[in-house]
Amino acid sequence: MMTHHDVAAAPIVAAQQSNAAVMQFLFLGLIVVAFYFFLIRPQRNRQRQQQQLQSSVRPGSRVMTTNGMYATVVAVDDDGLVLEIAPGVEARFVKQAIMQIVDEGDADSDEDDDTDDDRSVDADDADDADESRAAAEADGETPGDKAEEKSSSKPSA
Repeated sequence: MMTHHDVAAAPIVAAQQSNAAVMQFLFLGLIVVAFYFFLIRPQRNRQRQQQQLQSSVRPGSRVMTTNGMYATVVAVDDDGLVLEIAPGVEARFVKQAIMQIVDEGDADSDEDDDTDDDRSVDADDADDADESRAAAEADGETPGDKAEEKSSSKPSA
């Protein structure tokens, strides 16, 4: 049996429940809006910029592909382009493989840095080899003696 107090409290409980349901829907809507502004919209802008960059490629431009290779554009077609990777070496790529257009100075300095690193490693290796040769000669050994020593130390089968 319902009392007068229960009948009066029923509309208040129903209002609170409907208020909670509205708050849940508003929170869900807020999450969708946040996803749009923080994830979907910036991604669309990046895609649009990348498409504009790929459509603005012209012959003679210096580009970097998505795998990090620098090349010069030789020819441009509707869906692809021909890149000169090294002097006399041309390869066909799709436009989507172009990551960025680089300035002539940027690409040259990157290539120079790579070759400088390789030269310094090769020079260090050559210095180490010269030092070991000099030490062996000081001990009275020749490089041929070390090779004979290694082959004689192996057990024969």
